[in-house]
Amino acid sequence: MIGRMRERVVAACDGACKGNPGPAAWAWVISDESEGPARWEAGPLGRATNNVAELTALEKLLAAVDPALPLEIRMDSQYAMKAVTTWLPGWKRNGWRTAAGKPVANQELVVRIDALLDGRTVDFRYVPAHQVDGDPLNDFADRAASQAAVAQEPAGSALGSPAPPASPDTPKPKKTGAARTGRAKPGRGSGGPGSARTIKAKFAGRCACGRPYAAGEQIAKNDQGWGHPDCRTAAAAG
Repeated sequence: MIGRMRERVVAACDGACKGNPGPAAWAWVISDESEGPARWEAGPLGRATNNVAELTALEKLLAAVDPALPLEIRMDSQYAMKAVTTWLPGWKRNGWRTAAGKPVANQELVVRIDALLDGRTVDFRYVPAHQVDGDPLNDFADRAASQAAVAQEPAGSALGSPAPPASPDTPKPKKTGAARTGRAKPGRGSGGPGSARTIKAKFAGRCACGRPYAAGEQIAKNDQGWGHPDCRTAAAAG
């Protein structure tokens, strides 16, 4: 059992499946005082569905934590969360059948989870998956489950396993405007006022300064049309 010296345990669990059904795995992680990963475990399930993986992750976490301690569980599976917090009482009243009269899917898992929840204080918290600046514990559990689903081997802090790699499914933060700022390259601007872009004039014309330019001469766009590049530069500086 984990957590006999703590007043409250904060944890996350997740399941992964590569194919649904396909190679699947479960994982849980328990936080330290700063909500970083203190202890974690992941295990393979062979070929299974995503829902089985999600429920198994919850079962394994509940079995690993001292039932006397209040527990906060962060999950990204609405199915697993609703199964044990919303639908479970009705299923039990209906003899483990859904409102449509069908047998409850994954009943054996749900029954075991129900027994593990009996008499303990558990606060379920839904957290969206694969979000920029999302919940770090859930992200860790997601990565651990995904790695175990691919490798089909157990892993965890008790085994001395390294932290799972970053998930390619999590979007990267967008660069700020300051990060994208750079010096415009001559000849590659947008052609708007103040642009560094110049072109060769197809026809002779007259600049806004009053001086003419010849066909084939380099011209640039300014607030009043096309003309001499030095006139555009002077207008931008003014």
